[in-house]
This record gives sequence, C-alpha cells and structure tokens, in this order.
Amino acid sequence: MEKSMIMITPIPTTSTRRRASIHAPARTAYPQVLTEEALVFLSELHHHFNATRLRLLSERAAVQARIEQGKWLDFDPATADIRVGYWEVSAPPADLQDRRVEITGPVDRKMMINALNSGANVFMADLEDSHTPSWDNVLQGQINLQDAVRRTISYTNEQGKQYVLGMQVATLMVRPRGWHLTERHLRIGAEAMSASLFDFGLYFFHNAEELLNRGSGPYFYLPKLESYLEARLWNEVFDFAERYLQLPEGCTKATVLIETIPAVFQMHEILWELRTRSVGLNCGRWDYIFSFIKKHKDIPGYLFPDRSQITMTVPCMRAYTQLVVKTCHRRGIHAIGGMAAQIPIRDDERANALAMERVRADKLREVIDGHDGTWVAHPGLVPVAKAIFDEHMPTPHQLHEKRSDFHTTAEALLALPEGSITVRGVRLNIQVGILYLESWLRGNGAVAIHYLMEDAATAEISRIQVWQWLRAQVRLDDGRTLTYGYYQELLADEVGKIRVLVGSAAYAGGQFDAAIRLFEQLVTAAVCEDFLTIPAYTLID
Repeated sequence: MEKSMIMITPIPTTSTRRRASIHAPARTAYPQVLTEEALVFLSELHHHFNATRLRLLSERAAVQARIEQGKWLDFDPATADIRVGYWEVSAPPADLQDRRVEITGPVDRKMMINALNSGANVFMADLEDSHTPSWDNVLQGQINLQDAVRRTISYTNEQGKQYVLGMQVATLMVRPRGWHLTERHLRIGAEAMSASLFDFGLYFFHNAEELLNRGSGPYFYLPKLESYLEARLWNEVFDFAERYLQLPEGCTKATVLIETIPAVFQMHEILWELRTRSVGLNCGRWDYIFSFIKKHKDIPGYLFPDRSQITMTVPCMRAYTQLVVKTCHRRGIHAIGGMAAQIPIRDDERANALAMERVRADKLREVIDGHDGTWVAHPGLVPVAKAIFDEHMPTPHQLHEKRSDFHTTAEALLALPEGSITVRGVRLNIQVGILYLESWLRGNGAVAIHYLMEDAATAEISRIQVWQWLRAQVRLDDGRTLTYGYYQELLADEVGKIRVLVGSAAYAGGQFDAAIRLFEQLVTAAVCEDFLTIPAYTLID
C-alpha cells in the first residue's frame, strides 16, 4: 500500500530532538485527536521519560540473563522492609468501590457501546492485547474513547441497527500498550515514541478534565510490568501529567496487572510505588503463563504441558492468585480475578451449558478465595459472573478477608505444572496461533476461536510452547519426537483444516499466507522473540 507522510512540528524550538513528526498513511489527519497542544504534551512526555523507559527495558534483559545463569527468581531482601511493614494504599474513588464484574474488550465502537451497556461495574477499554495497533485503529480508538467519556458515542450498522448508551454505564478504565512497544508513526526527533506514553498521553490530555467534571477520573490498567521500578516510572508520568494540565494531585488511578512472573515477587513494592494511586491488582492469567514459560524457556527440562492442562487449579497458579488476594487485602486494595475466555455458544445448547458451568466454577473459586471482582470477555457472561459474586459477596468488596491462612514460597510459585505434551496440544497451538495472527493482521485483535475469546496473550502461549517443544525435541504422546520435519507435517495438516474451516474465498481474501510465515518465523527462530506483536507490527500500516 502506498503511503504518504504527514509532518507536524508543533514545538517552536531550535532543538530537533523534541520536535514531533507523524509518519503515517495520510488517509485522515485526525484533527480532533492530533491537535498541536496534544502533540506538544506527547513530546514533553517523551523528553522526560523515554530514557528511563529504555533503561528499565535493558534491566529486563539483565534479569533474563540471570535466570539463564541459574539464579532463580525470589523475593528481594533489599525491599523486605516494604513487604513486612504496615501501610495501606489510598482509598479508591466512589465509582471504583465495587468492581465485582469487569468486562474487557477493544476500542471498536460497537463493542465499546455493548460493553458499557453490559451491566458490568467496569469496562476496561483495551489498546493493548485485544487491539491491533494500526494507525487508523489507534486514532479511531482515541476518538471512540473521547465520545464514550462524553456519552455521545453511537453506532449504526449496515442493516440500520443503532447502538447508543443506556442510562447506566460501566465505569471506564483504559489499558495502554506496554513499556516494550513503540508507536512508530510518531517520532520525537529521531526516536519512535513509547506506545505506552502515546496511548496514555492522548487519552489523558483530551479526557482527564472531562472525566473529573463528570464525577469520575482518569483510570488506567497498567500491563506487563516486570518490576516496581516500572511502576515508579508510571507514577512519575502521572505526577507530571497532572501538573502539566493543572489537575488535582492524585486524581489519576491505576490497577496493575500481575501478568509477569517477576512481578509476582514484587507486588508489595509495586503497590508502594503507586500507593496514592493504586486501586488494585489483577490476575492476568494468560500473560502470566506466557511470561512464566518465556522466562524459563532455556532451562533444560523445564517444560510446560499442553496449554489446556495449565488450569487455575494447578498448584503454581493457585499460589499466584491467592498471593495476589493476600497482598492486596493487606494493603487495603482490591484483588481482581482473571479472564473467563468463554463466549456463549448459541447453536449448541448442551455445549453452551457446559461452557457456562466452567465459567461459574471459575468465578466461584475466585470469590471464595477472596477476590473482590473478576473479568469476562463477553456481555453474555456478565450476569453469570455477577450472580456468583452477588451470592457470595454481599458487600462491595472483601478487603476484610486477610487470608492469614495462606502462605507460599518462591519454590511453590515456580513449581512446574504437571501434565503431558500431546500431539493434540501441538496441533491446537498451531491452529490457534495462525488463526489469531491472521485476524490480528487484518486489524482485529480479539477473535473467537473454538468458542473462546483469544487475544495476543493466548496466542503468545501457543507460539512459545511450539518454539520450546521444538527446541527441546520433546517426545509426544504418540511416541514420536517433535522434530522440525514432524512439525512441518502437523503444520501442513492444520493449514489444510484451516482452509476448510474458513472456506476458500475467506482464505484467499485474508492474511493467512502472511500469518503462516510469521508463525513459522516465531516458532523456528534461533532466539525466541520477546513478544509476537513486535515483528507483527512491521506488517501493518
């Protein structure tokens, strides 16, 4: 696709290092988002915080190197005083006191309206794992967020059906992209801008004051943190942004997703860094599994079983989620449970009943464990999850449940899940990985596959497991070794099934060839790619 470039230099300075320029397809200039004042704000964010971001990313690599040298993750003795000390975070604002059901989804206009109307307490509008960050998607998402904040968002489909907001809507939270990603379409000087600062900055600049005037505030979910220093950086960003726009100190609130294995050892420290802003921690289970595998991928024999066998009831996952609850409640803050990835199955009553029962069992375990809320990915699951929490949590939260009965160790958190590696598991990873990547490359980052809502996190598990199993040449349950040759047989077979599943026209008109090439690149690389979204990002506008 031929691209043209818009060049905007809004900062009247002789220094080219702080000059913003947009390098993107010029289908539209998005004037209501990319105002001169907003671009100046983004430039200031980059100038003040990008160097620290890059330094912290290099520390991630250092931690990875130490693990590969046999130095296992553990609780840091240097921060023991924070873990054992008595302190609590600030109380949450009124519209985040009750978070029993939260729905998540991309910033697609229709899906946002449905989520806000779903009856959930909170809607997390996702600019990260369920969102393909093409330039148009990112900027249209910002427009949709502006309209949602002002309650003017509406949508009419091709059949003329209208979607508008109801009287009661969920409290809005926004998840920007992680520290590891860049927004290549905006450069400050010669550097691509941090995608985290870009997503946060545009939303905050255009909406923070409006949210406060409406009795809410700028509320965020912070993804993929790997250390308390990364939380400290976010806190410094919030401080700066509030001063810049002359907003009340501490009005910005954040929930941190505990979705990396290093972060589970630093939860007290993360809350300490955000103690005037934190409104909770969340169990980002799928990314957590991915991080767990990735951090230990090169340790001989340390192999995870099939993804389907890594349930929330295996010991290491039980230790993780219960530690989140105990940590949060000790600090007076909400512990939010994980995602129910199931979606309603409308054409099979029996299969739907089984799926809904799995959701109920998952949510019952969470509320009994002491979670103060949970996540769903589909509006149809909101009443299912809400019924469980209403029955077992009559109060707005369970902060009184201190979980003094629960104790764990680093060894328990790092215990390898038991299970097997099967041909079916390899096949499923190949199929899900390709189907998801194809959808992502077409611009859709949240896709239903086999009646589960898949996003980048679940696709990450699929591709890294195949990478690890191929590298280790594991023995599968059919007695064969997973060599590259055997993998090629399975890949060809699964591609054939995909052709039948989607139909010849959809296959020809889709991004399947590119998705297959990318999947092959990811699972056969000599060095494992940190995040699949990094090479995938080069394939979209």
